[in-house]
Amino acid sequence: MPLYSNARGLIRKNLEMLEAGERVPRVAVGKLTNSQIEAVNAQQASQGLPLSINEVVFVGRHIHKRRILEDGYMIEDVIEQIESAMDEASEVIANDYMTAIRNPVARADRLGNLVNDEAILECSRYRPNPDIFSVIPKGDRIKPQKAKGRF
Repeated sequence: MPLYSNARGLIRKNLEMLEAGERVPRVAVGKLTNSQIEAVNAQQASQGLPLSINEVVFVGRHIHKRRILEDGYMIEDVIEQIESAMDEASEVIANDYMTAIRNPVARADRLGNLVNDEAILECSRYRPNPDIFSVIPKGDRIKPQKAKGRF
């Protein structure tokens, strides 16, 4: 599995720290498979960009803002989305605008949706490591209830 055995805890800690308004560290949470990093680097090479290594890092600021604060997902939901998106069977989707990895196997979420989780990888900020910049549960027609006091 591309995520390290301690990745859930590291991701949870960063998201909880962000929830508390604290600064968070960049943490290594897993590795892309050989075929995944080859696909990422093929896209980067085609655009004349430096290549990435396969170790993936996580900070979580954008994910916290978009998925938790704006969309109303719980931290556990986001962790499940990341785990699913980072599956070894996930396929790289790369174009001139983004590099992402999407699980082709639908996952049943706690809200009753069948979703294909997609992680957007930022491949330049923490070069040479790709960063899990965002995660999107594609197909989440039933949305979580937003907590009162949030946006």
